Amino acid sequence: MSAYDEHSVGLVDTDVLHIDKPIKLACGIVLAEHHLYFETYGRLNSERSNAILICHALSGSHHAAGWHAGDRKPGWWDHYIGPGKAMDTERFFIVSPNNIGSCFGSTGPMTINPETEKPWGPDFPPLRARDWMESQKMLMSHFAIDCWAAVVGGSLGGMQAMRWSLEYPEKLLNSIVIASAMKLSAQNIAFNEIARRAIKSDPDYLSGRYLEEHSVPRRGLALARMIGHVTYLSDVAMAEKFGRELHSGNFLVGKTDPIEFQIESYLNYQGDKFADDFDANTYILITKMLDYFDLSREYCHDPVEAFKHASCNFLVISFTSDWRFPAQRSREITDALIGAGKNVSYAEIQSDQGHDAFLLPNQRYEKILGGYLSRVADRLGVVDE
Repeated sequence: MSAYDEHSVGLVDTDVLHIDKPIKLACGIVLAEHHLYFETYGRLNSERSNAILICHALSGSHHAAGWHAGDRKPGWWDHYIGPGKAMDTERFFIVSPNNIGSCFGSTGPMTINPETEKPWGPDFPPLRARDWMESQKMLMSHFAIDCWAAVVGGSLGGMQAMRWSLEYPEKLLNSIVIASAMKLSAQNIAFNEIARRAIKSDPDYLSGRYLEEHSVPRRGLALARMIGHVTYLSDVAMAEKFGRELHSGNFLVGKTDPIEFQIESYLNYQGDKFADDFDANTYILITKMLDYFDLSREYCHDPVEAFKHASCNFLVISFTSDWRFPAQRSREITDALIGAGKNVSYAEIQSDQGHDAFLLPNQRYEKILGGYLSRVADRLGVVDE
């Protein structure tokens, strides 16, 4: 698809919002100011009622749709955002920020700490999902939006969508929670810790001060990504795509060329590419943020009691082959919402793409998400432009 396809938002620009209002983080530390990188798609209507907030996951950015000049591929959710797509930019104004703590421009470990005049690095304060939500709310005020038509997110983004419904129930009409969970399983926490250990074991990590020393822990970060990437895929998808095909070498007697399977080559490529694009301290920070998340912690660990504080409608979507955030976790969310007397729709999508399925084309997923949001637009009286 080219940037000029009729179903693409086309070439897009990134904006930066400098927020000089202090934000008190959940850990108690106050950021006197911060900045957010963000993109918008579509047009805000005169009533300011048609805005959708996109919440990105661990490695996501503000660039969710369209193309930047020179891009080889579009934004990470481009298949679902655009004219006539599930998140229809002819009916909705879509706001996609890069959250604080991330490494795509917004204030985080890579930016300069004004008190030390050095990169924040490992000293950047620990974050919770509610910190992202508070910063997003400041972006909401920038556009003078009083209420989101929907808050939408997958994985960690879905956790934010749920948190929005509890912290500011009057500020959103719909919460769309995709491939997510109310808290991580012990297995998920274990995978995250192994990935963090891989980064910290790299000699170039330098206790997190690598930017000051003009170094990058590439090997550790690449290995962390390889570990994570395997968990995002399904066994079926890997078997169909790679099987036991060789990338190089052979098993012939007398041949000593190194043997590398296609899956090895693929994972090495993904790891190296990620190490070029992402920041190690950011990876550590956000995986810990994932580990900390527990939707009902402040509600006596009772999710039904937690969701009683919500007033919006919910759409919960899961994928059959997702073993990182399995369908059972989404059914638990749905059951808790029903127990709290909330209006919830649930769909379990057949897919062999694992956790990555929420990012990839799927006709049934597209139909369910698009149909739900079309009904939202109809209720709001939003017409095609």
